[in-house]
Amino acid sequence: MLIYSLKRLALAVLIVSVAMFLLFTMIYLIPGDPASVALGPRATEAMREALLVKMGLDQPVWIQFWNFFVNAWQGDLGTEILSNRPVFHVVMEQLPWTLALITGGMVWSIALGIPLGCWTAVKRGGLADRLIGVFSVAVIAVPSFVIAIYALLIFAVSLRWLPAIGAGDPGNLGDQLLHLILPSLAVGLGWVGYIARMVRASMLEVLEAPHIRTARAFGLPDRQITYRYALSIAILPTVTLLGVGIGQMLSSAVFAEIVFARPGVGKLVYDAILTRNFPLVSGAVLVTTALFIAINLVADLIVGYLDPRVRSRL
Repeated sequence: MLIYSLKRLALAVLIVSVAMFLLFTMIYLIPGDPASVALGPRATEAMREALLVKMGLDQPVWIQFWNFFVNAWQGDLGTEILSNRPVFHVVMEQLPWTLALITGGMVWSIALGIPLGCWTAVKRGGLADRLIGVFSVAVIAVPSFVIAIYALLIFAVSLRWLPAIGAGDPGNLGDQLLHLILPSLAVGLGWVGYIARMVRASMLEVLEAPHIRTARAFGLPDRQITYRYALSIAILPTVTLLGVGIGQMLSSAVFAEIVFARPGVGKLVYDAILTRNFPLVSGAVLVTTALFIAINLVADLIVGYLDPRVRSRL
């Protein structure tokens, strides 16, 4: 397990390094001058040149990348242009809101997807199986921003059951959870379909395994066989899928934060792109990329711990 963990950790470091290179390349190719954005249209050429020197943008591109690479691994993501604050601190202020949104989306997807997948596997071929299959494909196909808009219109505007915008009163946990219901539903509903289909496929395979047939031959109750013996094995592919789902939910969170006017990293990146605030864009994207890779690393380690066969493949 130690060797497997070290290999997965080395692979995660390599992926983060490649992500840094691709991020720097894309930021470098985006048209626009961050110095002109920061100083405004009335800035003189001397002022613009001084700011470029201060930001290190006057150096050759390979030196800029090396400085960006070294500083990023040290936790220094640069200085935000407009407020002159460290980018890392700005991103960390918004990250908890996004993590809360993603956590809520995961709760929706797990709480609905796993029971639906188990039920359709047990009741395979029936009407419920077909209806839930259609529902799963439908929620997978519908974009998250469409779900967000319709959830806002139905539950907040028409029925007035839930608040429409905002993140709730600071310090009021109940109000914040109430404001979290609709955005987290918009983020997590699509993954209900993915998880339900994955659990169903895994359960159907496990239910035909020899040890399950042996348990039935001994007369164990179907409920015990399904949830104690079959689900504990069938859930392993879903753990990996949940790790991948975090990345999709990070992208979906951008639309949810905009539609529901919530703070978060997605809204922060969107505003930074509009103002050509490149240090903030690169820092926020890098933090979310590292978070996504770290979550997938944890998911891989959990699967490797629970299933020794996975450790032997790497």
